[in-house]
Amino acid sequence: MSTRTTRSSVGFTIAEMLIALAVVSILLTAVAIAFNASVTNYRVNENIFKSISAARQAMHRMTTEIRTAEAVDPNAGSNICRLILADGATLVDYRYEAGEDILYLDTGGNSYLLCENVTAMTFSKNIETGESGGLYVKSVQISMTVTRGNVSQTISAAAVVRRNL
Repeated sequence: MSTRTTRSSVGFTIAEMLIALAVVSILLTAVAIAFNASVTNYRVNENIFKSISAARQAMHRMTTEIRTAEAVDPNAGSNICRLILADGATLVDYRYEAGEDILYLDTGGNSYLLCENVTAMTFSKNIETGESGGLYVKSVQISMTVTRGNVSQTISAAAVVRRNL
């Protein structure tokens, strides 16, 4: 009588292991690519959020000071908003430098960086003639475009000089 040895089919063959390894590596590569895209998107969104947040804070500061100012200089250019504060002696300039993409605050002989990544900005002044024939600014409309990477956002605000109501 001859004894036959039977081979047990417990476990995986080399071919099955290689196929499983290839499938798992494809899945892990897809997950890694998706995770990398998610992280990149998060950073881009975080950067534009920070830029827009800084622009909104600057806009809030400008409109608040315009509303409480004694006067706004009607002769300042469209890239400058010059305020005479309530004490009548303090001058404050909000100055946009297009070549630098920066909004500056100039006061007391010092210049402070107020907002970066500003690619366009205008101060439109509503100028009227007073009873004495002099010009005064009744209101100011501000438009600011912030760009970070390939994302741009424009914010606008208007403020009335309360002393001139």
